[in-house]
Amino acid sequence: MAAPTLVRVTDLFDAEAMYDDDYLHFFASPRQRAEVATHGPVVPAGSSGQADAELAWRLLELRPDLNVLDLACGHGAMANQLAARGCRVTGLDSSTVFLDRARADADAAGLRVEYVAGDMRALPWTGHFDRIVNWSTAFGYFDDDTNRAVLSGIAAALRPGGRLAMDLDNLTAFLAAYCPSRVVAARDNGDMLVDRYHLDAVTGRFEAERTVVRDGRARKLTFVKRLFGFPELRDWLLGAGFATVHGFGEDGKPLTADHRRMVVVAALPED
Repeated sequence: MAAPTLVRVTDLFDAEAMYDDDYLHFFASPRQRAEVATHGPVVPAGSSGQADAELAWRLLELRPDLNVLDLACGHGAMANQLAARGCRVTGLDSSTVFLDRARADADAAGLRVEYVAGDMRALPWTGHFDRIVNWSTAFGYFDDDTNRAVLSGIAAALRPGGRLAMDLDNLTAFLAAYCPSRVVAARDNGDMLVDRYHLDAVTGRFEAERTVVRDGRARKLTFVKRLFGFPELRDWLLGAGFATVHGFGEDGKPLTADHRRMVVVAALPED
């Protein structure tokens, strides 16, 4: 039997269709319901990002005046919080809608953040940042070769001794809470997000078909993300040039199977 032809795919889904005003409507609105279900356990929603910023601050040993990149910064919740604490923050994202919201929120709070439209696969910096944060499962959206290349680009953008913190789904808790479909978010006016899921055991990818219902209209979109256990991602980071890699939960304690989130903190050699 002939070997199957392998096709290298970089863009696994239409990110522009996924990360748009509808996304902000459900996930960045203070008027939404108290909880939403992400792709795994049900989690609190609509937070200001203060708890996440505090966790990143502790685990990365941040301090005022450090140069920090919020990679895939979304609508700026983390970036603005770190800027408010005195860091010199750059936020990069591919979504114009998200960046517009991030800039507006920064301006309203009197914060100075450099928001840049860009692609994490082609970071324009070398040896520039003291710290990089990559939060809310904002990694793993490409084929594996490209995902590894993103980690190499992150390492190149950091100064010697620089550190990275990545916040991802904790695989064990994610799988324990898995169900084939769910209402992801709902508003009192009938707006909702409904997902149907498929786990691909061969690729390690989580595939979702999402129905967006808003203002009485419905549309469908799809998205894909890569799932990681800690040992695999640790080895990828070591391969990208990081010297140490540690895993934590959302409480900042060493990672366990019961943690909802996996925060991976990696450090480059000092020289």
